[in-house]
Amino acid sequence: MGLCKKSFGLFTQPHINCLGSDLSSLIMTFFIYSLQVYKITLSLQLELKSDIKGIMANHKSAKKRIRQDAKKRLHNRYYKKSARSAIKRLRDMTDRAEAEKFLPKVISMIDKLAKRKTWHPSKASNLKSKLMKHVNSL
Repeated sequence: MGLCKKSFGLFTQPHINCLGSDLSSLIMTFFIYSLQVYKITLSLQLELKSDIKGIMANHKSAKKRIRQDAKKRLHNRYYKKSARSAIKRLRDMTDRAEAEKFLPKVISMIDKLAKRKTWHPSKASNLKSKLMKHVNSL
């Protein structure tokens, strides 16, 4: 029995309607999904450790601050990249109705980045303005 899969961002999840009632296939898909999640978390941990490895701190608090900063940097990089790709996707849209439906999601992502000081508030407002002009021009 082949498994139907749906892609959600980084993960490929089994589509519930395609599984049927076969328990072994359900267990197998759960196993595959958990392996994918484990692989991604391992790669993030390795990247985090490699960021910290070259830095030499003398105090316990300095080492903790370095770990926290590396973790925040990874977190911020993920959300920045997600927002940039969403903006690109919005700019590539040609259908006005579809773009109007997608615009609030992108604006929400931009506002969250500005609120957390990941992007400067002026940059966020400029981006939102340009995106609204783009959608209105469609």
